[in-house]
Amino acid sequence: MIELLDRQESLTANQWKIFVAALLSTMLDFFDFFLISFVLAFIFRDWHLTYGQSAAVLFSSGIAAVPAGWFFGWLGDRIGRRKVFITTILIFSFATGVMAFAPSGAWLFLTVMRFIVGLGVGGMTVVDQTLLQEFVPARKRGFIAGLSLALLPAGTLLASILSSSLGPVIGWRGLFAIGLLPAGMAFVIRMWVPESPRWLVREGRLEEARRSLAWALQIDPAKITLPTLTPAPERTSWLELFRYPRSIAVSCLTGLAQTGSVGLQLWLITLLVLVLKKTPAEASFLAIWINLIGMVGRVLGAWMSDALGRRVGGMVTALASAVAMWLAGYLYDQSLAGVSVFYLLLLVQSLCNNSNLAVVFPYMAEVWPASLRASGFGLAYGTSNLGKFIGPAGLAVIAGASNLMSPGATVAAIVPAFGYFASWYVLGALVFIVLGIETRGRTFEELDRSFKLPRRQSPTVGAVEG
Repeated sequence: MIELLDRQESLTANQWKIFVAALLSTMLDFFDFFLISFVLAFIFRDWHLTYGQSAAVLFSSGIAAVPAGWFFGWLGDRIGRRKVFITTILIFSFATGVMAFAPSGAWLFLTVMRFIVGLGVGGMTVVDQTLLQEFVPARKRGFIAGLSLALLPAGTLLASILSSSLGPVIGWRGLFAIGLLPAGMAFVIRMWVPESPRWLVREGRLEEARRSLAWALQIDPAKITLPTLTPAPERTSWLELFRYPRSIAVSCLTGLAQTGSVGLQLWLITLLVLVLKKTPAEASFLAIWINLIGMVGRVLGAWMSDALGRRVGGMVTALASAVAMWLAGYLYDQSLAGVSVFYLLLLVQSLCNNSNLAVVFPYMAEVWPASLRASGFGLAYGTSNLGKFIGPAGLAVIAGASNLMSPGATVAAIVPAFGYFASWYVLGALVFIVLGIETRGRTFEELDRSFKLPRRQSPTVGAVEG
């Protein structure tokens, strides 16, 4: 049954619907997640926030995304991808809307609500990529999965546009209220996307799998022959993940390479205000171009994923991101033809970083056997979300967590902070070089055969070579 997918020459209209659903949900996901970075630029002076208080608001969602990835990944393998997908969208949309009612100065209230946003965002991403990848043929998987992340910067772009144009009019409360928009996506997805046929087959629900597959391929279900024997449902324990130490190392450490980018993104508007001495609305406008070029980077990375392979594409984009990040910090006070070099290098860094993300995120789900794919991706994504804490917290620690936010304190910290951000990309590049598992062009079924462990084999032996 599943081989029908991998024999496809081109995607059907319904498969493109799945792609569009993933594309839009990812965009709105990151709109909600990064909206706080724009709001912070509007409130930090009036609320007299310290670096420590601001960092707590920023990284609380990152803390929540760690257990969210672990839990919702496991739940996606237990009850299906689609149910978890819809539930998590409703969670983060609700929490963002509630923040519109935060009392003035109540940074602790924002911190708690941002924690709930992180639960939804962390859980949705885990099943989003897994569901999409299980509906497309192997030779298109890297490009389609990477391309589905192309609108991720558009979420931040949307926040940039709304903050620069409407922020001075509707204020930060109005910006939070707009965060309720993604709730509508839950109902769109309910209408568009059926459950993964691969998951249904593993559950022994072959008739449902046939209908799901027929919908995706747009053929009569009767043309899909059911096997004469119904396979027994596969039941796996979350602890089985630890039978695949190489998969754990590769997926978690390449994901943690994004620590620097998340740290920069969450502080971006505030840094533009303090370093370039812009108003919050002006800084939000500058961020529009950073996010636009990030979308170009996503498409570039999606192409590199299949054209060069995951290992080469991941390594090259990680090293380029590290160099651009370090130079941006080192040359923060320089100008070229009257244009800030700091800003120009942020544009370059956005291109390289987003190319890297388009390779890494789908890759984290590919290096796991089918029965553990959502759980494994959840473990990797949840662990990589530590970067959402240690990224923004790193700048706060370097600048002095108890210091009030000011241009002087920020300038003093920017060189070591950006060096810290860059070091995470170097780690990601080294992992691709030393431990990387090449998955380009290999079907999930082919990968599954290479993942099989002989009975009684030691759990410390690596699962896949090469």
